[in-house]
Amino acid sequence: MRAGLVDEYHLFVRPAIVGGGNAFFPDDVRVDLALLDERRFSDGTAYLCYGVKDIAQG
Repeated sequence: MRAGLVDEYHLFVRPAIVGGGNAFFPDDVRVDLALLDERRFSDGTAYLCYGVKDIAQG
């Protein structure tokens, strides 16, 4: 992430209530993302595909 080698992020998000957790990105990483694709499943899970804006927008 820090080196800029990742051009897409594919996430499966499942809703849950918890009291804490780990951040997806490190604190010192800033990435501008563009949503490329999304799908929702009947169990509440969402698939999200994000591209890094500089790459996704050409």
